[in-house]
Amino acid sequence: PWATFHLASRTIRLQQDWRRLGVAAVVWDAAIVLCAYLEMEGIDLKDRSVIELGAGTGLLGIVVTLLVSPVLLSPLGARVTITDRAAALELLESNVQANLPPELCPRAVVKELTWGKDLDNFPPGAFDFVLGADIVYLEETFAELLQTLEHLCSERTVILLSCRIRYERDLQFLKMLRERFSVAEVHYDSSKDVHIYKAQRGNRKDD
Repeated sequence: PWATFHLASRTIRLQQDWRRLGVAAVVWDAAIVLCAYLEMEGIDLKDRSVIELGAGTGLLGIVVTLLVSPVLLSPLGARVTITDRAAALELLESNVQANLPPELCPRAVVKELTWGKDLDNFPPGAFDFVLGADIVYLEETFAELLQTLEHLCSERTVILLSCRIRYERDLQFLKMLRERFSVAEVHYDSSKDVHIYKAQRGNRKDD
């Protein structure tokens, strides 16, 4: 089945494959809300280095690549690394290629990233933004996810995570995140019950 979205002044059509890939193959509301937030807030992504974790079908990474700075009217958008586990990469790559114009394709790279594994494949602290939509759902992955965030982030990196707070474990993850980063809720979409949290290393002296 296909899903269609109107974001970043374009129509985006994504292939979904729930039977084969499960959660990785469906667009969740958290991705749509984070896309809309980036567009609505006019977050300046001009020539910024962005990485998305647990990209699934690729909606968020595609939108980030398509967004350009409305203030500077620059055709130079972000440099985006779109990541997920190996099993999801074929669908992800196919959706990215199908929805980006040829001139933007070089600005989006699809790569395998299993949290906590082979992090040396990604330069430490090299990203301006780390994005994740609905990636907080398996408690056994929390430690690896936090390890991955710490590896990818420098003092200047902004983490934006969108999620529903469904269970006690979601609150537990936020508690673990706050032990390592300065965290603030920056947006709440009441119609979809999705929260967006911003996290930065800030002035923490813990490390």
